[in-house]
Amino acid sequence: MTIVLAASCAGIKDPYKGSLHLLSVTAQYPAGYEGFDLQGSDALVEEINTGSRYTALTDASGSFAMSLPDGIYRVNISGRSGSDVFNGAADKVVLSGADLNLKLPLSYSKAGSIVIKEIYCGGCKKLPQEGDYQGDQYFILHNNDYNVQYLDSLCFGTLSPNNATASNPWVSKDPATGESIFPDFLPIIQAVWQFPGDGDDFPLQPGEDAVICLRGAIDHSLQYPLSVNLNKPDYFVCYNLTYFWNTAYHPAPGDQISDERIIDVVIKTGQANAYTFSLSSPTLVLWKTKGMSIQEFVNIPDNITPVPGSSIDNVVKIPYEWVYDAVEVFDARSANNSKRLAPSADAGYALQTDVFLGHSLMRHVDKEASAASGYEVLTDTNNSLNDFYESEKQSLYE
Repeated sequence: MTIVLAASCAGIKDPYKGSLHLLSVTAQYPAGYEGFDLQGSDALVEEINTGSRYTALTDASGSFAMSLPDGIYRVNISGRSGSDVFNGAADKVVLSGADLNLKLPLSYSKAGSIVIKEIYCGGCKKLPQEGDYQGDQYFILHNNDYNVQYLDSLCFGTLSPNNATASNPWVSKDPATGESIFPDFLPIIQAVWQFPGDGDDFPLQPGEDAVICLRGAIDHSLQYPLSVNLNKPDYFVCYNLTYFWNTAYHPAPGDQISDERIIDVVIKTGQANAYTFSLSSPTLVLWKTKGMSIQEFVNIPDNITPVPGSSIDNVVKIPYEWVYDAVEVFDARSANNSKRLAPSADAGYALQTDVFLGHSLMRHVDKEASAASGYEVLTDTNNSLNDFYESEKQSLYE
């Protein structure tokens, strides 16, 4: 359920009978950005165990307050001024027996040019046959800028741990404040993939999309009508049988897929024989290197590190400042989701209700900006709570 409350504590009406306590959230701007006006920005407080959600609008300073029953909460603020984006997030905030004043640090970022438009990861039913199907995962990129952008040398991967409900060895808690402490790098697990091209081979016009097949670039709908046709001339595919030789998940690309649109592995750091991309809650990251190639970067020993507690899996340590876009997905079936991305990359999360439903996670269209620009502009607040919704069908479903 969602209960809308006022932005300030004055005049708040108790939504429940019984004991309520005031949660006052004070936004803390990063150095050099204190003057920004975030009046009317979105604030969300979610009770982790029950899923109850409460929304508010911030004052000019980015702060808000609301009266809530005791519980364990996830707190989120998202604001934007032009292309300047501010986000703050706190996880597992305990409200118990007394009012609480929470200081919430905000991170600063810029709205992206190439953004993730859609993530289809959950698979579908094999109807009219029995069973579930997951060989058709894909995602779509979108040029959200008024300039031509190029996919050449763009890299992507998924974050460790693969699932939001798994134990996360990378994120700790500040014992004094309870604030989540993220590493200063993105731990990319399994493999790093890179688009081909020499710099201007694969342009994306303003408002144009690019489809990337994570598994088979074939027409899956021929056998499974609830699936999609991924055998299209302009599609890209992740394909390298040297590293991922399981042809049940990585069959040969279809006859419409050209060799130059095969995305190759830069480095494999895991042991799986098929590329592992979570069905329920992946974290997808896009980036381009600065100052060196990705091949040079992964050849530096300090940029590769083992997953804590694992003797077989490593990660690549990608700097946050290289990120073009990142989207974190939570599994709505569980109360044990934990953030893997720092707020500067994605302060929120896209929520997927279940797997094998044919559902897809899609970014909202900014209708006003699209009308003004003359091409499709998508919302981009670097907060997937605001930017994404769950669709009952894949956008590529025919």
